[in-house]
Amino acid sequence: MLKFILLGMGFALLIEGLIYFLFAKQVRNVFEAIRSYEPEKIRSFSIIIIIIGLCLIYFTFKFYELS
Repeated sequence: MLKFILLGMGFALLIEGLIYFLFAKQVRNVFEAIRSYEPEKIRSFSIIIIIIGLCLIYFTFKFYELS
């Protein structure tokens, strides 16, 4: 199981790094736009993303019975 967790984290970091590398200028513009948002709006969006991530993890374990 640890193998799958490390593999997933590695892929997430790889994809995130590629996005920052390939689209550095656009990412900077996105960060500047986010600064104008209220903290509550950012927290609400973050909670939604966390719930989606937890659902993906749960259903992966449920349907594929990784143990």
